Amino acid sequence: MAQPPPSVRATLPNRHSRGATLPYPSTAEGIEDPSRARQRSHFRWTIVAFSALGLTIAYLDRSALSVALPFMTREFEISPAVQGVVLSSFFWSYAVFQVPSGWLLDRVGPRVVYPVAVGWWSIWTALTALAGGVASLIVFRIGLGIGEAPVQPANIKVVSKWFPRSERAFASSLFDMGQQIGVALSVPVVTVLAVSVGWRAVFVVIGAVGLLWIFGWLRIYRSPEHHPRVSAAELAHIRYDQAEMVVEETPRDARSWLPLLRNGQVWALMSGYVFRSLAGAFFLTWYPSYLLDDRGFSEADFGMVGAIPAVIGIGATVLGGIVSDRMLAAGMSTNVARKAPIIAGLGVSACIAITPFVESNLVVMILLTVSSAAHSFAGAAILSLPSEVAPSPDVVGSIAGFQNFGSQLGNIVSPIAIGLFLTFSGGSYLGPLVFAGASCIISALIYGLCVRIKPVHTFEESK
Repeated sequence: MAQPPPSVRATLPNRHSRGATLPYPSTAEGIEDPSRARQRSHFRWTIVAFSALGLTIAYLDRSALSVALPFMTREFEISPAVQGVVLSSFFWSYAVFQVPSGWLLDRVGPRVVYPVAVGWWSIWTALTALAGGVASLIVFRIGLGIGEAPVQPANIKVVSKWFPRSERAFASSLFDMGQQIGVALSVPVVTVLAVSVGWRAVFVVIGAVGLLWIFGWLRIYRSPEHHPRVSAAELAHIRYDQAEMVVEETPRDARSWLPLLRNGQVWALMSGYVFRSLAGAFFLTWYPSYLLDDRGFSEADFGMVGAIPAVIGIGATVLGGIVSDRMLAAGMSTNVARKAPIIAGLGVSACIAITPFVESNLVVMILLTVSSAAHSFAGAAILSLPSEVAPSPDVVGSIAGFQNFGSQLGNIVSPIAIGLFLTFSGGSYLGPLVFAGASCIISALIYGLCVRIKPVHTFEESK
């Protein structure tokens, strides 16, 4: 096995070293050509592209019900209040399994957990085609939620392993744009399939897509220190600014998520995400029904313009990651570079509260697009926070699980609350949309006033 050149080898700790400057043991294992060791490969971008594809499939699967629901209600005669329960049911299990998923990712790793999760949720997506009413729909959505629970913690874990801190917000924006792509695809894909072959075929087709992703992931994913397509130069680049994260390897018996519950920063991350999701869940659940039922869009109109907020959100997600990383590279503190895009994005996203007071559907679509894009702009920096506050790479998945648990609390409450409000207000969306705007402001205040981006030092405090 060829060794990396001295200039590179000096920056990399030995596989068996303890108390090394960098947090991960590293070798040039799998690199057979010495000339390759001197060239920086770029395989980390392929890894994050596969992560983005996995999230795209997840959001396509979970968003399909929202788009198909207007078609399904004609067959099942589901009231708005019950629709809210059905839309929320996915998040019941999705929330409950966030923390266990993060812990499992820290113990087993994303190479195994991620494909198992995709296989599970793909099966439950396809089973939705067999739904015979509300009860079975809820069961299938709960099964889907269990499978999708590891997806965001897995992606955050992958980025923490494969990217230096200076690139993590941008890398997070790349995988997070899979969320917007999945939602955007769900509108035309589900609408066309539901109109042409019926809503049941929708879930069979999109359920099969995830099974194809599994084969690709198992083929390409390894840890960077053991990947044959990662040069020593790229490995050194990945590790070069992670030295301040941890000095010694975390003892395995300390890798419990329970001590994290005693840390205020973990609770702040969770709380900020609760209120962000109270607003964002509208676009995942009631958004199609709002345009079709309240704003008078035809199915054809919705199929043409309904995906616009999600499409614009793709670019906004990436832009948010670029801005955060550029601020960090310009010498701003991590606290400012990560929090400024979050606060700005959430503040602008509050414009969703104006839509009930607007008559023009064109202006409504502009406001919804701006709100969705600003909401997405904040996402990349938020997703980079678990890596920034973790005292060790061994608990990044657990902290991500806690953060995403907060997100799902908002996702659970929002669709049920909107459904109940529509039932008791005669179908008015005034209250839900104003509350969504207020939630954005509250979330921005939590990130601005309560979150302090520094390692949580969980293990030292728990001894």
